Amino acid sequence: MKQQKIANIWSFLILLAGTVFMIAPFLWTLSTSMKDQRNVFEIPPKWIPEPATFGNYSDVWEQSPLLNGFANSLIIVVTVLTIGLFVSAMSSYAFSKFDFPLKNALFMGLLGTMMIPYSVVMIPQYIGFSWLNWVDTLLPLIIPGLFGNIVVVFFLRQYLSGALPNDLIEAAKIDGCSFPRIFWSIALPVMKPALAAQAALGFMGIWNDFLGPLIYLHTPENQTIQVLIASMQALYIGQSNYPMIMAAAVIAMIPVILVFFFCQRYFIESLAISGIKG
Repeated sequence: MKQQKIANIWSFLILLAGTVFMIAPFLWTLSTSMKDQRNVFEIPPKWIPEPATFGNYSDVWEQSPLLNGFANSLIIVVTVLTIGLFVSAMSSYAFSKFDFPLKNALFMGLLGTMMIPYSVVMIPQYIGFSWLNWVDTLLPLIIPGLFGNIVVVFFLRQYLSGALPNDLIEAAKIDGCSFPRIFWSIALPVMKPALAAQAALGFMGIWNDFLGPLIYLHTPENQTIQVLIASMQALYIGQSNYPMIMAAAVIAMIPVILVFFFCQRYFIESLAISGIKG
């Protein structure tokens, strides 16, 4: 019993140290964003700025096209998540509950695409999108995501294997439900926690994506929030205006924090269920 308590104490201390290590950069970013430019490098450093000002947020919002970046990122996120998650949900339901020829071979082939690094397909994709005249538009960042994501399909397939009994589907068939009705009325509600978790992860991944928008988007009006912040850094670092950079970074983080905060219950629930039953 005593050894168990000591182990729990050590586990708590390690987790506490990890928490401090992870949250300290965010707190320093938030602190720097509210400092005056001349107080950034003061010794000793102060975590609580004196005086604290929110002027950096209004200045960076007025002096840079952050609103366009927010709008472009939001268009990509909403479109890809809405259609892409629905397509992934239908695919996972088919792979989990349907029997059709070469099902396992097809699924393993799709899983095999996960091992292909993006650097291998980056140049052929750019050539193809250039041929379609899609460069410097949002289409290269939207269209591929509309066909679903194999990682999401795999996760939802494992989730459905344990969360949706086959007997329930057979009972619905006996009651006269069609395949679309079973998916829409039974399978989709069951997948709600898993879909919410994947939506949160997908939102963070798409919102924070930097390489794709950097490759395809050239004009500031079409750039996403992350690329705009990177371009702003070249300007503000030259001026040693780190509070403005940190203010822009905090503004870009707000949607991600809100999404994770509201979806964390579904995120934990889906991982627990898929881990126990999957």
